[in-house]
Amino acid sequence: MKKKILALLLVCGLILALTACGGAPAETNDAADAQSSANADAQTPADTDAQAPADADAQAPADTDETAQVLGEPDAGSDTAYVQQKGKLVVGITDFAPMDYKDDSGEWIGFDADMAKAFAISLGVDVEFIEINWDNKLMELQTKAIDAVWNGMTLTDEVKAGAGVSDAYCLNGQVVVVPAEKAELYQSVESLADLSFAVENGSAGAEQLDAISIPYTALDTQARALMEVASGASDACVIDLLMAGAMIGEGTSYPDLTYTVQLNSEEYGVAFRKGSDLVDAFNEFWAEASASGLVMETATAYGVQESVIVK
Repeated sequence: MKKKILALLLVCGLILALTACGGAPAETNDAADAQSSANADAQTPADTDAQAPADADAQAPADTDETAQVLGEPDAGSDTAYVQQKGKLVVGITDFAPMDYKDDSGEWIGFDADMAKAFAISLGVDVEFIEINWDNKLMELQTKAIDAVWNGMTLTDEVKAGAGVSDAYCLNGQVVVVPAEKAELYQSVESLADLSFAVENGSAGAEQLDAISIPYTALDTQARALMEVASGASDACVIDLLMAGAMIGEGTSYPDLTYTVQLNSEEYGVAFRKGSDLVDAFNEFWAEASASGLVMETATAYGVQESVIVK
């Protein structure tokens, strides 16, 4: 660099000297060639030392961000910023009335679905619902296939250990469902021992049956478990109390089924990635939605007003 600058100075000095002597040589081919060479030498360092690093620096972050998103690595900013950057909140669910289910037009509705839509609006993004294998819900979160699990999810020790969880927003329990004509025979835990059970794999209901050492057939949804009992393929199933209230008994899809034993009491929450700031965002949203009346209005529309937790 120093040699090029020195060369430039020498050439400039030569040109000035020749000009002082009469100026004619400045217009000769030799002088023009010298000036052109000097200009080229002077321009080259600027292009190499200033322009190239600037381009490299500008390009590197974009490549890094794109690579991180492809590999599913944590975003440099917050989880909320990650969701806002891509413009949508992806919510993992199963078909579980009255929390998440499809209307006649194929749109996901329900207490959880409607509240998830409202939460997405509060973040300034769209919402996308994806049906997941419930047993893989934590893995789906970790790999960024989804951003939240919001589907009447019981706050179990496993969920609390593997995800960032919201404050509880709903009370629930696991209940035993049997044909109404046989209900009087199964009013205690002890009376259940010889029944064949169907239950959603990885659910709180499966956990309760494991705790009392009763075998079962594991299915992909609670709705499927109900169908097993209705068809006579299984004697009983264990489902969420909230689902039982909406799906069985007079005036429902399964009028000939009822529930008897409640195996536990539990709370629902929403799961986000471990350490996600979406947990705080949800808790703030829920408090505001409670204060505005949105929570109770939506809960009443889906018949879960007795179980919902208003902040």
